[in-house]
Amino acid sequence: MKIVSRNEELLRDALSRIPQSSSRTSLSSCNKLIRFEDISAAAFKIQCGVQKTPCMYSRLSKQYGMDIYLKKEFLQYTGSVKERGVLYLLTSLPQDQQRKGVIVASDSNFSMAVAYQASELRIPVFVIMSTSTSPARVKMCREYGAMVISYGTTAKDSQMHARRLAQENGYLYLEEEDSAVYLSGLGTVGLEVYEQVPKLDAVIFPAGGHCGLLAGSAAALKHLNPHIAVIGVESESFPVLQQSLRAGHPTEDQACSNHHFYGDVSGLCFGSNSLQLTGKLVDKVVAVREEDILISMLRLLEYERATVDAEGAIGLAALVAGKLPELKGKRVAIVICSGNLELHLLQQCIARALTLDNRVCRFSIVLSDCPGDISKLLEILAREETRVLDIKQERTFVTSELFTVEVTCTVETRDKIHTAQLRNALLERYPTAAWTER
Repeated sequence: MKIVSRNEELLRDALSRIPQSSSRTSLSSCNKLIRFEDISAAAFKIQCGVQKTPCMYSRLSKQYGMDIYLKKEFLQYTGSVKERGVLYLLTSLPQDQQRKGVIVASDSNFSMAVAYQASELRIPVFVIMSTSTSPARVKMCREYGAMVISYGTTAKDSQMHARRLAQENGYLYLEEEDSAVYLSGLGTVGLEVYEQVPKLDAVIFPAGGHCGLLAGSAAALKHLNPHIAVIGVESESFPVLQQSLRAGHPTEDQACSNHHFYGDVSGLCFGSNSLQLTGKLVDKVVAVREEDILISMLRLLEYERATVDAEGAIGLAALVAGKLPELKGKRVAIVICSGNLELHLLQQCIARALTLDNRVCRFSIVLSDCPGDISKLLEILAREETRVLDIKQERTFVTSELFTVEVTCTVETRDKIHTAQLRNALLERYPTAAWTER
């Protein structure tokens, strides 16, 4: 049995069993595999298995000059919107396949969602992970109820092993794709946003390689109100969606990274269905820098107490970067779709974001090695209401005159204006003060 062909056959069978309405579909010219009725059927079928997450007015609204509503999909049980598509996909499988089980091979949000939802449905589920996978992810996947097998040193090794096990044991090998069933499940986000926020002007989604959420939700939103602007946001480092739209077919971006910070933002698994829907229904796709994503993560943590990853923060990053000035004064919803960031990486991201936001800075000053000189420096810092995070003294390797000490301080300020005030105050007293550029 060929795994891919069997997978497609099962998904076509699943689609044929979705209740179809006799009402007119507005998507027939875009993609015959997904209709608004399919998304409505998915919403009805998965309503008891996933959270109807809140879409709440954000305190960030005043800062960016528009009414911002955040759709908090990171509150799903596994921290990801992928549960919607996965649940609808699993419940649409034939009963004999549900009895045999499913198998996946990655440590992505998709695999975590399969592990949890399949276990809840009492479907045997196997997850193959490479030996380089984070122990925390392995533990979490096992706690969801999956049988986790470590195999190979790369993701490709794990995938080959999973396909072999599927062939030998009759499991269905699943990988994230843009089947109509999966897109319909993801499209339920668009339905909920439309119900929760009246008089919407625009909805912003993460894009990149995994643009199923963008495509499926666009199908729902444009059917309900064609005047709602649907906008996708991807990383400047991996503009695979924009490249594919220009080419007219899915393209491979050689610059893609497997760094866990980017997660699904840098993926390459979307196909022609998602691309066709995106090209027909999405109004705009913009790209943002890594720096904008980090500051967006910081804003969400401070203003919303939301701990999200790059995929979850990338929608807000478009506003942070000023890429959407046409939305000023409008009512805008942003889908915060994922919150699965490892703790050690979270610490690095927040520390870097504070520096990028001009709220943590470092400077060096050469002082005479006399009693009281460092105390005078600290008095200036106290007067300027800065918080000293670290202070170091270097005497041995100072290249200036003898009997001097180089003092390096790392301090925290309120904002960019406060940092400029501190810099001016120090330069007035210490003209040779050197600032470490970020």
